[in-house]
Amino acid sequence: MIHYKAFQWLFFFYMYCFFGWCFESAYVSVKSRKWVNRGFMRGPFLPLYGSGAIMMLVVSMPFRDNVFLTYIAGVIGATALEYITGVIMEALFKVRYWDYSNQRFNFQGHICLTSSITWGFFTILMTRVIHRPIEQIVLSIPGNVLFYMTAFLTVYIVADFTLSFKAALDLRDILMKMQKVKEELERMSRRLDVIIAFNNEDKGQKKQERELTISELIHNLRQRFAGLKESIQTKPSAYEEGIREEVAELRGKFSHYPDPQKNYTEMLDFYKRDMIRNNPTMASRKFKDSLEELKNIADNKKE
Repeated sequence: MIHYKAFQWLFFFYMYCFFGWCFESAYVSVKSRKWVNRGFMRGPFLPLYGSGAIMMLVVSMPFRDNVFLTYIAGVIGATALEYITGVIMEALFKVRYWDYSNQRFNFQGHICLTSSITWGFFTILMTRVIHRPIEQIVLSIPGNVLFYMTAFLTVYIVADFTLSFKAALDLRDILMKMQKVKEELERMSRRLDVIIAFNNEDKGQKKQERELTISELIHNLRQRFAGLKESIQTKPSAYEEGIREEVAELRGKFSHYPDPQKNYTEMLDFYKRDMIRNNPTMASRKFKDSLEELKNIADNKKE
């Protein structure tokens, strides 16, 4: 392995981004039994794989003649890259685009032992098998031709990444809005629980064993407001004037909440829908229920 010029490193990065996309899309598509254009970006590039490949080449340079040290360098370097990338992306976008939480010996869901072991073997495969013929092909391309090819790819990939980055931020904002709406609906629901319990309207009512989604909360609140309205009309003396006014105020606030299915469907343009569909393992600790609702909307949305 020789020292490359900056644009050659960049071209290798783009090639491995593409190869990573091919591998990941094929694997996930077979597993899902449907075509999945895998990745953060819309185009056929996965930056994590490109970054990983370049990192493997760089960290293995001092140990090119020692298979064991190449393996160790690959394990450490790739694991560190995967962890740092996962932490940064979750901090920025509030979701995980991969999640190892269901794997044994994982750390914070960002990395796991199985993945790290695999990265080490892949480093050996990369440096001793995959990269050598690719290196020969790339170095056989005239320098000025390769330079313009790299420049063209750079413009395309930067544009794609910019649009994808904006879509991910917009998706984060939608999740945060959904969480705020859910918290307000839950506060409203708890207040209605108190009113209903105080007036002995909840006999035999079971306590919820799980958190409700926004759609379920709205459905339940509609039913309870309808039941309270009927109770107040048939037994007005059972409710103090202050309680009736509070119920009316809560009903007024509730009336301003739009149909969540329609509202969030309109928010999800094709970029955000594809981002959700292309990352079926996308997960979020804080916005778990809201993200699942968006996944259902994206899957059911007709183009």
